[in-house]
Amino acid sequence: MKKELLMMTLCMALSAHAQTKDGGISDKMLKEIQKETNLSGTERALVNAIAANAIDNLAQNHQNAKALNTHFSVETKSQSITDQQQSGRCWMFSGMNVLRNDFNLRTDSLTVEFSQAYLFFWDQLEKANLMLQGVIDTAEKPIDDQRVQFFFHSPIGDGGTFCGVADLAEKYGLVPKEAMPESFSSDNTSKARQLVSSKLREYGLQLRDMAQKGKKGVSLDKAKTRMLAQIYRMLQYTIGEPPQVFTYAFRNEKGETVGDEKEYTPLSFYQEVVGQPLNGSFIMVMNDPRREYYKTYEVDFDRHTYDGHNWKYVNLPMDDIEQMAISALKAGRKLYSSYDVGKMLDRKRGYADTENYDYGSLFGTSFAMNKAERISTFDSGSTHAMTLTAVDLDKKGNAKKWKVENSWGATWGQKGCLIMTDRWFREYMFRLVVPNEFVPKKVMQAYQSAPVMVMPEDPLFQMDE
Repeated sequence: MKKELLMMTLCMALSAHAQTKDGGISDKMLKEIQKETNLSGTERALVNAIAANAIDNLAQNHQNAKALNTHFSVETKSQSITDQQQSGRCWMFSGMNVLRNDFNLRTDSLTVEFSQAYLFFWDQLEKANLMLQGVIDTAEKPIDDQRVQFFFHSPIGDGGTFCGVADLAEKYGLVPKEAMPESFSSDNTSKARQLVSSKLREYGLQLRDMAQKGKKGVSLDKAKTRMLAQIYRMLQYTIGEPPQVFTYAFRNEKGETVGDEKEYTPLSFYQEVVGQPLNGSFIMVMNDPRREYYKTYEVDFDRHTYDGHNWKYVNLPMDDIEQMAISALKAGRKLYSSYDVGKMLDRKRGYADTENYDYGSLFGTSFAMNKAERISTFDSGSTHAMTLTAVDLDKKGNAKKWKVENSWGATWGQKGCLIMTDRWFREYMFRLVVPNEFVPKKVMQAYQSAPVMVMPEDPLFQMDE
C-alpha cells in the first residue's frame, strides 16, 4: 500500500512537460515510471513465480481454504443437474429448472425434463424476426445511429432472461427432452450463430435499402417472411425440426412410469406441466446501487420476441431481495437468479467468496471499487443465471450462505451446485425472479407503477449466458 501511495504521489508531481502536449507518454515520463518500478530481488522472484503459474493459484487465500460446510437449514428438493455445454443458454436452463421443480411440487411426485433444444429453436427464430423488424422500424435513421447499430451489432445470440422463457413457452409451448434431444449445434452454438448473424446482417441491409427506396407495408412484410424462411431452414439443419405432436408418459421420482402414454401438442403439454400463464405470475427484482430503490425500470428492446415483454424490474436493496428469497425457499420454491459468477470463484471447490483470493497483496495494490462503481465502469455485471435452491440461516434468521443449481454438468463444483457466502451474494448477485405470492405489498406497488425506460447499452443489462 505504501508503494502504491508513493506511485500516486509521483504521478501527481510530474510536471506538465513530462508528458507530450496531447497527454501521451513522453520519454521523460517513461523514465520516471521505470525509475519508480525498478524491481527488487524479492519482486523479481515474484515476477518469475507469476510468469510460470496461474494467478489464481498464487493469489489463493490459504486461510480461506478450509473444508466447506455443506449443511443448509433451508433446502429445496434436489433434482438432476443439467449441462448447457458450449452454449449461452443458462437463462433457459435455470428457468426450466424452476418450472420442473414447480411441477414436482404441484404433483407431489412427478418429474419432467424439458427440451432446451425445442425452445431454443423458437428463441432463435423470434430473435431473428426481432432484429429484422427492428431494422425496418429504424430504416429512416443513418446506419451509424445507436439504435440501428444495436440491431446490427448482435443480430442474434444465445443469452436471455426469464422473461424469454415466459414469452416463448406461452407462445410455442414446451416438450419433454425425449421429444427433441440436443443437437451438436444446440450444444455448441458459436458457428451456427455466426452464420445466422451474417445472413441477418445481409438481410438487414436489403430491408433498409427497400425502405429507403419507398417500399412499405406489404412489400417489406413479404420480403421479411422470405428471409425468415431461410433462417428457419438454417435452424432446421442445425437444431432440428420442432415436433408438432408427440406421445409421452410421466415418471415419478424413482424413474417409474406413471399412467399411460398420452398424445400432446407442445401447447397442451405446457398446459399440463405449467398450468397457468407465466406472464403475470412473477416479478423480477434487481440490486443496482447506482439507481433509486423501490423504483421500476424497463429495458427497451430487451426481449426475446418482437411482440413480447421487455425486461422490467424493481430495484431493491439486498435486504429486501434476501427476505423474498428466503420466504420462497422455505415454501420449497426454487428461483431464477443471476450473478457475476466469475468473480472470486473457486471453480475446483464450487465455492464463491469475497475472500477466496488476495489479488491485492500479490500485486502490491488494492482493488477497492464498490458494487456501484464496478457496474458503472463495466467491471461487473450479471453474466450467468443459476437456480437458487438453498439458504443457511443463523439464529436470528439472517443468511450465512446460499446454494444454487448450476448448468455446467453434475461433475462440476459441489455435485453440479455452487455454494456462495452471503458477503459474496450481496456483492455479485443481481437478478431474482420472485413468484407473486412472495412479494410484499410495498414492492408489488412499486412494480405496478409506471416504469422508467432505460436503454439496453447499460453495463448491467447484458443477457445471462
